[in-house]
Amino acid sequence: MKSLTELALDLCPAPEHPNRPGSDLNAATRDFIEALTFADADTIMMMIRETIPDLTGDLPVWARNLTYRLACLQRPDDAELLRAASHDLYFHGPDWDDSAEELRRRADELDSAS
Repeated sequence: MKSLTELALDLCPAPEHPNRPGSDLNAATRDFIEALTFADADTIMMMIRETIPDLTGDLPVWARNLTYRLACLQRPDDAELLRAASHDLYFHGPDWDDSAEELRRRADELDSAS
């Protein structure tokens, strides 16, 4: 079975890789969502670092949002993760600026409590 990172890359357009995304994008989407659904936070974070290193990766916005959402649900007290999710939402806003601000605020609260 492919890794979560490989499945994420299958969703990314890459002209230099004519086989990506696969000829069946629906299968790539389904496989990615299935793997993401059952991935632990460490696996999700590794995929994020490998596919979205600088906020400009090709992973579709819906996949980025879902990825960060599931990671944040697994680690609600991880200020670094909450900030990363916030930055990603700001980068693709302004529709999600309110959510991004809430994540940043929660991260600040966690930092001040420790």
